[in-house]
Amino acid sequence: MDYEHILVEKTDGIGILTLNRPEVLNAMNHKLTTELHDGVKTLNADDEIGCIVLTGTGNRAFSAGGDIHEQRVHAKELTEEERDRNSDARSQQQYEISASPKPIIGMMNGLAYGGGGVLASSLDFRIGCEHAKFRFLAAAYGRINSTWTLTNQVGWPMAKELLFSGRVVEAEEAYRIGLLNHLVPCDQLRAKMLEIATPIANNRRESVMGIKELLLQHKGADMHQMWENERAFTTAKVKGFGVEEAFPEFLSRKGRD
Repeated sequence: MDYEHILVEKTDGIGILTLNRPEVLNAMNHKLTTELHDGVKTLNADDEIGCIVLTGTGNRAFSAGGDIHEQRVHAKELTEEERDRNSDARSQQQYEISASPKPIIGMMNGLAYGGGGVLASSLDFRIGCEHAKFRFLAAAYGRINSTWTLTNQVGWPMAKELLFSGRVVEAEEAYRIGLLNHLVPCDQLRAKMLEIATPIANNRRESVMGIKELLLQHKGADMHQMWENERAFTTAKVKGFGVEEAFPEFLSRKGRD
């Protein structure tokens, strides 16, 4: 598959996928999300790859989240059933990336807001620089997400604070609370990633993948059940605002299509 919005690099057993829409802070439209899912799936099937890394183009953003303008267009052009079906497909892709049998590391080159934060928090762990910062914005937009990802990274009390408030988490705090395993200057970010990812990639694949599978099984509820719980809740109980209701200020700043 030829990709328009992601870049693929392979080095020393590591597969690096780069979100590549810098003009919109690597916002995730339908095409990018589909390509990212396919890229992870392809690297998982590649016997030469033992570790996967996700990052973003530039030094401003890992990803600013979902593409709001695309969502607005879909809100006008698609039926509610079609929008629900698309949302469910995106959620499924997100889950399958998180459940990748091979380890996935986030190389956090910049902000991860909204859907970018969801993606980042669903990875195995993250390495970041001073430009990295996180914001879990769903509650501010009348939506719900990250309940099955963030608690596994920072624990229940901190996850509650971040999800309830939607506040910004700067790099130093992210490192302190466990959103970042390592915090280094930005010019050392790739070197630190390679330092961590190379031995992972070079270890026995069956052992590394087995460790990940067992760790997921050992939680009180497995990740799939947590994801299913969130999906069922947001489908049947709290469906969330439409794009016009969720992002009126953003849309007014950018003008009307």
